[in-house]
Amino acid sequence: MSQKTLQQSQPASPQQPGAAADAAPVADSAAGSGGFQDPLLECLLLLGRLEHRPCSATVLTAGLPLVDERLTPELFVRAAQRAGLSAKIVSRPLQQLSNLVLPAVLLLEGNNAVVLVNIDADNDQAVLLEPESGGESRRSLSELQPHYLGYAIFTRPQYQFDARTQELDTHHQGHWFWGVMARSWRIYRDVLLASLLINLFALANPLFVMNVYDRVVPNEALETLWVLAIGVSIVYGFDFLLKTLRAYFIEVAGKKSDVLLSSLIFERVLGTKLADRPASVGAFASQFREFESVRNFITSSTVTAFIDLPFVVLFLIVIGYVGGPLVFAPLFAIPVIVGYGLYVQRPLRRAVEQTFQASAQKNATLVETLTGLETVKTLGAEGRIQRLWEKSVGHLAQWGLRSRTLSSSAASVAGAVQQFASVAVVVLGVYLIAEKALTMGALIACVLLTSRALAPMAQVASLLVNYHQTRTALDSLDHMVNKPQERDDKHHFIQRPEIKGAIHFDKVSFCYPGEQQPALDNVSFKIAPGERVAVIGRIGSGKSTLQKLVMGLYQPQQGAVLVDAIDIKQLDPADLRGSIGYVSQDITLFFGSVKDNIAYGAPHSDDVRIVRAADIAGLTEFVNSHPLGFQRPVGERGEALSGGQRQSIAIARAVLADPPVYLLDEPTTAMDHSSEELVLTRLREVLAEKTLLLVTHKTSLLSLVDRVLVLDRGKLIADGPKESVLAALRKGQLRVA
Repeated sequence: MSQKTLQQSQPASPQQPGAAADAAPVADSAAGSGGFQDPLLECLLLLGRLEHRPCSATVLTAGLPLVDERLTPELFVRAAQRAGLSAKIVSRPLQQLSNLVLPAVLLLEGNNAVVLVNIDADNDQAVLLEPESGGESRRSLSELQPHYLGYAIFTRPQYQFDARTQELDTHHQGHWFWGVMARSWRIYRDVLLASLLINLFALANPLFVMNVYDRVVPNEALETLWVLAIGVSIVYGFDFLLKTLRAYFIEVAGKKSDVLLSSLIFERVLGTKLADRPASVGAFASQFREFESVRNFITSSTVTAFIDLPFVVLFLIVIGYVGGPLVFAPLFAIPVIVGYGLYVQRPLRRAVEQTFQASAQKNATLVETLTGLETVKTLGAEGRIQRLWEKSVGHLAQWGLRSRTLSSSAASVAGAVQQFASVAVVVLGVYLIAEKALTMGALIACVLLTSRALAPMAQVASLLVNYHQTRTALDSLDHMVNKPQERDDKHHFIQRPEIKGAIHFDKVSFCYPGEQQPALDNVSFKIAPGERVAVIGRIGSGKSTLQKLVMGLYQPQQGAVLVDAIDIKQLDPADLRGSIGYVSQDITLFFGSVKDNIAYGAPHSDDVRIVRAADIAGLTEFVNSHPLGFQRPVGERGEALSGGQRQSIAIARAVLADPPVYLLDEPTTAMDHSSEELVLTRLREVLAEKTLLLVTHKTSLLSLVDRVLVLDRGKLIADGPKESVLAALRKGQLRVA
C-alpha cells in the first residue's frame, strides 16, 4: 500500500479562493523523496515565523534524541519550548478544530505534516502552509480528511515575565525532581487508597481467629466456622489483588519518573559548561549512577512501608478495644524502637556519606586506569595503581561495614523489642484471662495485632539507611542538575544560522578554572571573513585556548570574543558550532565505524558528502585497503587506529558540512610527510574563501595561511603578514622558543 501525501499547490489567489483547490489533486509520493526532510521540524520553523519567534533548525534540534534524524510528535513538544512555544498533542476530529486554537500542526499519514492556519467548516475549506515551501494553499476538508491521522499539535507563545517579576515567578517553577514525581500524583493517590484497604483487611485474620476461639470452638458451631472462613477467604483474595495492583502501580509510576528524570539529568549533563565540568569523570559517573538508588527508593517497598506507618495507630486502637490494657505493651515498645533509630542517625548519616564518597573515589580510580591502561603498563606503574585501588576499596569496605552494622543493629533492636512486646502481651493476657477480663481468642488476636502494629516499626532501620543513601544521592544529583548551562532558558540568543566568518578578540583575558596563571592576557586582534591566519608560539602560550574561546567552550573573564560583530555570548552554541569546522589537538573517536565517526555530528549526511570529506582528509586509500571499507570499526576512543588515521577522520568531520569557518589545531602532527602533503593540497582548495584559524608548530602548514599571530605566555606579541613575521623570528627580533 503506497503512502499518500498532499501534493504542493500554487498559492491561492485572493480573488479566486477555490482556484488552487481545483488545480491540486492528491498524488502519491514518498515522504522525503526529494532529499532529507523533516516535516515536523519544517512546520515548527513555520510556526516560529508566524508567532514572531524565529529559530534555526540547528537550535531547535540540538541535543534532542531524534528518531531517524527527525522530530517525533513528542520531541516536537520539547523543540517548541526552545522557540518559546507551548505545544500539546491532542486527538481531535478535523471538523471540530476551531480557528481559536489555530495555527496548529496536523499529523498526516506517511510521516507527513502541515500547518493549518484557518478552517471554514461551512464552506468545507482549510488554509494550509506546506512545510516543503512554506507556501499557502487551500484544500477542501473532504480532500484532507483521508490523510489526517486524527491528531493535531496545538501551539501558543509562552508568556514571558520580565525582570521585575522573575523572582516571583521562580516560586512556581518547582523542583526538578519533585516536580516530575508530582506528575504521577494520581497513581500515588490510588496507591494510598489501596494501602488503606490493605491495612483494613489486615484486621480480618485476628478477628477471624478471635471469633473461632471464642464462639465456634466452645459451641461447636461448624456452620459459623464455614461462614467466617468463606468471608475471610474473600477478604484475603481482595487483599492479594490490591497488593499486586499496588506494587504494579508503584512500578509504573517509578518507570514513568525514571524515564523523565534520566532524560532530564543527562540533558543537563550534556548542557553543562566546560568550566563547571567535574574534575573526575569516574567520580562524576558514580554520582550519576546513584540516581538508581533514588529511583529504587521511590519505587521499592520502602514507599509502602512509609505508607503503612500511619496505620500503626489503627492497630493500636483495635488492640485497645479488644484487649484493653494489653495496648500498653506495644505503646512502650514503639518509643524504644524509634528512640534507638534516632540515636543511630548521626553516625549512620556520616557512614553513608563516607561510603558515597569512597564509592566515587573507587570508580574514579577504575575509570582513569582503564582509560590509560596502556600508559600504566609502559610506565610500569601497576603497583602504584594497585595501591590506590586497595586504599579505595579498603576505605569503602570500612565505612560500608560501619553503615551495615548500624543498620543491622537498629533492625536487631527492633526485632528484639517486637518479640519482648509479644511476650509481654501474652503474660499480661494470661493474668487478664485469669481475672475473667479477657477471652483466649481476644488474647490471640492481640498477639497477632501487636506483631502487625510493630512490623512497620521494625522496618524503620532499613528505611533510615535507604533514606540517607537516597538523600545523599539526591543532593549530589541536585548539584549536578543545577550546574550552569550553555543554553539557559532565561537567556534569549540572537539567531544567526549563517555566519560569514569575521572573528574579533577585544581585550580578552581568560584563566582556566582553578588556575592562577592566565592562559590569555589582554589579547586583541581581528580576522576578516575569508582570511587565513596561523597562531604560533611556545607550548602553553594560549594558542589552543584561542580556538576554544571561538567555539564558545569557555567564556573570557574580561573582554569579548565576537563573531560577525556579535559577542558569542549572544549566539546560540548550536548555531555557532554548526558553522565551524573544528579539529582539536586531542582527537576523540567514538565506538563504531569510520563512516559513523565522520558523520557523528551530522548523521543525515548522504554518502556523496561522506566520500568527499574522506577524500579531502586523505582517508580514501586507508578505507579502500580494508575489507570492510567505511564500515571498519575504530574501537573505543579510536584505539584500533593510528594517530594519523584518527586525525584524518577528524579532518573529514570538519569539512563534511563545508562550514564558513575552520579552526585547525595541529591537524597533521601524527601524519607522515606524504599524507600531510596530500591533505594540505586538498585543504587549499577547500579553504578558498573560508576563514581559517590554524594553530601549528610546523612550518609546512603555514603554506595554508597569509597572516601569522605570535603568542607568548598568553600575550599577543606579533601580528602581521606571514613573510614579515617569519623573517622577524629568523632574525631574532621576536624572542619565542
